[in-house]
Amino acid sequence: MAKSRTSTKKNNSIIKLKFVVEKIQKSLMLGLKLNSDCSDDSTYVPGDVKEGHFAVVAVYGSEVKRFVVALDYLTHPRFLELLEQAAEEYGFDREGALTIPCPPSELEKILDRDQQWQQ
Repeated sequence: MAKSRTSTKKNNSIIKLKFVVEKIQKSLMLGLKLNSDCSDDSTYVPGDVKEGHFAVVAVYGSEVKRFVVALDYLTHPRFLELLEQAAEEYGFDREGALTIPCPPSELEKILDRDQQWQQ
């Protein structure tokens, strides 16, 4: 019985994560259609967000820091946990950069460790 609950919880988490990934992919695809004159458009992508990347804002109390993250992190286990936390805290109806409820230093560590590992 416990195995069934664990399996159901895992399946629900996977469904949530798939939904988050689909939303990110959709927003990235919309960004490709961007006209440089349309800064008021909800599909606006800042110049520092290059192809294959997306913007993430780490928020923890009054600490706020913006990151530009490679799409590869959508498969990183700890990053996926942060996405799940974001979905629970903020829902899916937010516009702009993806907001993650964690200290910026924590996200920095995840990104730095993975960069060192890849080299």
